[in-house]
Amino acid sequence: MAISPALIKEFSAVVGSTNVLTEEADRQAYSYDAAVLSPVIPALVVSPETQEQLGQVVKLAYVADLPITVRGAGTNLSGAVIPEPGDGLVILTNKLNKILEINAEDLYAVVEPGLITATFATEVAKMGLFYPPDPGSQSVSTLGGNIALNAGGLRGLKYGVTKDYIMGMEIFDYRGELIKSGSRTVKYVTGYNMPALMAASEGTLGIFSNIIIKLVPPPKAQKAMMAIFGDVNKASETVAGIISAHIVPCTLEFLDQKCIRYVEADAKIGLPVEAGAILLIEVDGGHAQMVEEDAQKVMEICKKCGSTDIRVARNEKEKNDIWAARRNALPVLARARPTTVLEDATVPRSRIPEMVAAVNRIAEKFKLEVGIFGHAGDGNLHPTILCDRRNSEEFHRVEQAVDEIFDVALKLQGTLSGEHGIGMAKAKWMEKETNRATIEFAKSIRRALDPKMLFNAGKKFV
Repeated sequence: MAISPALIKEFSAVVGSTNVLTEEADRQAYSYDAAVLSPVIPALVVSPETQEQLGQVVKLAYVADLPITVRGAGTNLSGAVIPEPGDGLVILTNKLNKILEINAEDLYAVVEPGLITATFATEVAKMGLFYPPDPGSQSVSTLGGNIALNAGGLRGLKYGVTKDYIMGMEIFDYRGELIKSGSRTVKYVTGYNMPALMAASEGTLGIFSNIIIKLVPPPKAQKAMMAIFGDVNKASETVAGIISAHIVPCTLEFLDQKCIRYVEADAKIGLPVEAGAILLIEVDGGHAQMVEEDAQKVMEICKKCGSTDIRVARNEKEKNDIWAARRNALPVLARARPTTVLEDATVPRSRIPEMVAAVNRIAEKFKLEVGIFGHAGDGNLHPTILCDRRNSEEFHRVEQAVDEIFDVALKLQGTLSGEHGIGMAKAKWMEKETNRATIEFAKSIRRALDPKMLFNAGKKFV
């Protein structure tokens, strides 16, 4: 359904005609995200430049009964920013990208939702401060999108994920009214904890205007290493061993042999291509001696569990090479076949060996090429299926394999998603993880904050 010229004129009056995209060729760029789902071209795309404009756009759209999808960089992997068919409106936040304040005394920053994550982290670091969340998409993803999906990253094991750094925010409700919650103070119990509710809400409850983000002092010492294993099971058992020894590395990442070979063929950084798996580990802290002690304990556990070799980074270049291996895993795998199905099954850390073994069994059962990498330290694995969606028979096997991967994760007391979100891609499995009463309870909250269910319609709960 087309949006009336009169309404388009009203949007143009608010944001300027150059910030209203009406041509199909322009709108097509906002019809998809990184999920393997069919695109939907929005009826209209609007790009506010100020918070005031954002509120007015939301009010206009809601009165006109337009389904509203807010989009940052569109890097998410769950279909969470694919517009609603028909008269769906996409609101872009990429021009709302300012750092409004960095307070080095009280350790917080105030930002707009369209700010790029890596840009923010870099600016904060210039002031001797640290923003730990580091999703793999950080060079392009936005802070608003990170909050909407509760993005994680390599440092999540020790430092937590995006929700752990939200102190407060301002949001626009369906009336275009500005709602304030949270504070610049460490403690806050005035009213409901709306920032926590908005984390992982996937744009279904309100529209972010600005966000107060907690900062921390950076670690003073780090040590990175690569532990090599001839057997994938020994590597996964080592993860459980490190955690059960009550050592919490900054990062504890896993790559199986398929990932190792693809990454090495691309990057040529000296990865052990004959290894069954590698663990990439970094410990950090405020004192060099404590970091050294933790590193020694980690190496002892790796050797005890069957590591054939441990390579410790001797300088910044070698450390960067270690993390390049992990950060390059997805883009390298994505170039291997026409379609990459990246999943996000997450289990309790002690169940990682079972989950890895199950994924390999499922890959063999359905005759699929599956690489496994991920944040092993917090149980968040990324089984990555390499395929070609145009081959309907092969893709049917992929869909069957994904069903079984989720079934295993839930049987191991895990969850459908550790950091990628639910969106459209996983909504049909939500009741399997929870129950119908839980779904209806969530919907009742959603209806209270969005009576017409126009905010990111069709996402998260069905």
